[in-house]
Amino acid sequence: MYMFFIEKMLAILFGSCLLSIGINLFLVPFDLLDGGIIGISLILYYLLGVKVGLTIIIVSLPIFLLAWFYSKSYFYNSLHGMLVSSFMIDILHPLTAWFTSAVHPSPLVSSILGGIFIGLGIGIMLRFETSTGGTDLLAQFLAKMYRINVGLIIFLIDFIVILAGGILLSADTLLLSTITIIFVGLSTGLCTANSKTS
Repeated sequence: MYMFFIEKMLAILFGSCLLSIGINLFLVPFDLLDGGIIGISLILYYLLGVKVGLTIIIVSLPIFLLAWFYSKSYFYNSLHGMLVSSFMIDILHPLTAWFTSAVHPSPLVSSILGGIFIGLGIGIMLRFETSTGGTDLLAQFLAKMYRINVGLIIFLIDFIVILAGGILLSADTLLLSTITIIFVGLSTGLCTANSKTS
């Protein structure tokens, strides 16, 4: 039990680092989006300049409040992942300008690599029964309430976020962000195949 706790903390740290790298080095330079709370926070960053990690925490509060009353296990399992990943996103944000000036990645390559890094980060955390929380929890509640497949609800939420980004930002954002969430899904799926939580 003690070893699993240590492994879980290391998974949160490593997964959060990968997530942060995917966002700061590959998505932010080209106004690209992920789905869910991260995507909403990125839209607000692009439009208003507010910190992504801090916005994730603020936007997630109502969902975590809901979890506190209806699913305390999900609340505890996701809180650490959400807080650590949010702080890591803001801490590593200064690397964005350095990386883009040194490496000059293309938008398409960035959308793919960003999706892979984010998917691996999420997948590693899911393997140790933790996550960044957010709209996944909301989707679980809606699925239970309306008896709809949870995967379909998550897809619809992500699609709405990406579509909003396309309308508010650009058509390029819509297209490339769609590629990003495809690779997020693929990487997360590969990471969690035959995992401890499956």
